[in-house]
Amino acid sequence: MRRVKTRKSIKLLSLIVISATSIALSSYWRSAVIALPPPEDTPEEILRTKIIIEARSPIDGKFLTAAEYIQLQAQLQEGPPPKLDPKIREQIFLLRIRKTLLQFFPFLNF
Repeated sequence: MRRVKTRKSIKLLSLIVISATSIALSSYWRSAVIALPPPEDTPEEILRTKIIIEARSPIDGKFLTAAEYIQLQAQLQEGPPPKLDPKIREQIFLLRIRKTLLQFFPFLNF
């Protein structure tokens, strides 16, 4: 009886050791691969030295040349952005108050 118990405990211990070793090794191998950047990725040092000649419009995201981008920036700094309708501003304000109240009183379904 004692011999059978000893064999079972040795089998269990060896199973635990083998599975723990295989899990540790497989996780170690994957982490080394994940840490590497993709081969087509341009290094940051090269990107820092690159001169940007194209830009995107902050309004609609279209591609612009450098001259068009400078003109657009000057226009945006010159005139303030259009203001919202006062009714819309009031609705946004009320929605924000409602959201805050619902955080404190979730049982109020209004």
